[in-house]
Amino acid sequence: MTGVTESTSAPWAQPKATGILVLADGSVFRGRGVGAVGDAVGEVCFNTAITGYQEILTDPSYAGQIITFTFPHIGNVGANDEDIETSNLAADSGVRGCILRADVTDPSSWRSAKHLDKWLSARGIIALSGLDTRALTVRIREGGMPNGVIAHDPKGEFDIEALKAKAAEWPGLEGMDLVPSVTTAQRYDWDETSWQLGEGYSHLAEPEHHVVAIDYGIKRNILRLFADRGCKVTVVPATASSEDILAMKPDGVFLSNGPGDPAATGQYAVPVIKDLIDAGTPTFGICLGHQMLALAVGGKTGKMHQGHHGANHPVMDHTTNKVEIVSMNHGFAVDSGSLPGNAEETHVSLFDGTNCGLRLKDKPAFSVQHHPEASPGPQDSHYLFTRFVNLIRERKGLEPLPETMKPGGDTDAAA
Repeated sequence: MTGVTESTSAPWAQPKATGILVLADGSVFRGRGVGAVGDAVGEVCFNTAITGYQEILTDPSYAGQIITFTFPHIGNVGANDEDIETSNLAADSGVRGCILRADVTDPSSWRSAKHLDKWLSARGIIALSGLDTRALTVRIREGGMPNGVIAHDPKGEFDIEALKAKAAEWPGLEGMDLVPSVTTAQRYDWDETSWQLGEGYSHLAEPEHHVVAIDYGIKRNILRLFADRGCKVTVVPATASSEDILAMKPDGVFLSNGPGDPAATGQYAVPVIKDLIDAGTPTFGICLGHQMLALAVGGKTGKMHQGHHGANHPVMDHTTNKVEIVSMNHGFAVDSGSLPGNAEETHVSLFDGTNCGLRLKDKPAFSVQHHPEASPGPQDSHYLFTRFVNLIRERKGLEPLPETMKPGGDTDAAA
């Protein structure tokens, strides 16, 4: 799996490695350093998406992780300011590093504003190219997601033993609450709508509904899809109280995606969510928000062997009996067998049968494990945002919108 060997006196020797990955078991993989200089520790996972690397690298749900891209060519369309997914620009998006097969090429896209190498450096993300990412992926599939240290030194000088110790001493994501590192520090309003070719982003002129979003590490495209459907969104910190949220008189509450162990975040999030559910407020959760809803009604979550990270995962929606191809990013999952009688499993992964959605039978609340907003990924599940808006409309006594239609009359992919 070595991408670059150490230099020797032989004339055909390759240059000295400027980047390395050191795993907790002592394994060392050498390659070429890219992006920021230094070292970072995290959980090594793999992502199977073939597009959207910039959105992936700015998704706060990846906090504490080092991403191995299985697609070999990363960086060939450069980077820009429009494809950033973290909505909290005051905080690091949380990803610790990334591993690439091929060297980063010069960008060849009209939307590119910066070379990926320079963009990674500016964001403090350490990267490593020249590794056999397929072999590393197989290792993760067989042995699970290991803890590791990724390091970049232009001089190729590494204290291997110190890095091994750092990787071995890191406690891992289980039991770790990473939400404080990515949530917003104060509330703010959002009205930006989805990107359109030739127009860029626009703004919602006349909102019809008010949604309060609890920010556990929220992505921008989630907020845009709410705005597309007539919702002004007020984003609040993860530690906002139920009293403060209900005082805003929201038409609905959204529980966002985010990183870390849901059981740890649930220590302060679950009591708030219980109050919101008891108040009868329409509630919708995605990813970590899905796990939070499950915990709030008495369910349990657990660590996954290799996690789900990619933009090509098949999921069955039992409410429509249709299969959707979805974007996923999670290393913990809800134990469907732990859900109480008032919670119904609505979605399931067709890869491994794990839970991917639930709804409450006695309250207007539902959630999904996957990412219906994609970015990157397919748009099969955009209808879920309309489903949530219809819970709001029902509470207001308004006619429901067709789930198969987007605002403006376009047909959803799930239709």
